[in-house]
Amino acid sequence: MSLMSQDELMKDADRRMNKAIDALKADLAKLRTGRAHPSLLEHIMISYYGNPTPLSQVASITVLDARTLSIAPWEKNLTAAIEKGILQSGLGLNPTSAGDVIRIPMPPLTEERRRDMTKIVRHEGENGRIAVRNIRRDSNTHLKELEKKKLMAEDDLRKSEDKIQKMTDQHIHTIDQMVTDKEKELMSM
Repeated sequence: MSLMSQDELMKDADRRMNKAIDALKADLAKLRTGRAHPSLLEHIMISYYGNPTPLSQVASITVLDARTLSIAPWEKNLTAAIEKGILQSGLGLNPTSAGDVIRIPMPPLTEERRRDMTKIVRHEGENGRIAVRNIRRDSNTHLKELEKKKLMAEDDLRKSEDKIQKMTDQHIHTIDQMVTDKEKELMSM
């Protein structure tokens, strides 16, 4: 990492911490809560003329009701490949095709599965906190290099480290809130 100014370092740390939160949001969105949501199928890859292709690029995914997704392939010959991709995804979904449309009913979550999923949510949250702490560590190391090379006064180093810590605390609080909200959502269904 090349040396950057104190302000650039703060902006970079904030941007990277926000990216860690965005990654956690994406990971939590993939966890099924018993409700139908198109994002559940975002990561599913379909064999499209021999090439793995995201489902969203070969079909439209819509929500029929709170517990049913509908997939309309853009090419009729993709129906079997889409069903196969969904079955192999490990999501525990059973697609049924009705002509040109594939319907996916969301099975209700069992109590045991909900507890397993809250463990996954906590694990994802911890990964997010670790990412934010690693960014704090990198930023503090970079600040100490600036101070060592006499590009920053010792007082400024302490102030900057305090700012980085406050930024870290704020992002970790956001992560904790996201985890708590997702756990409540899982257990209230």
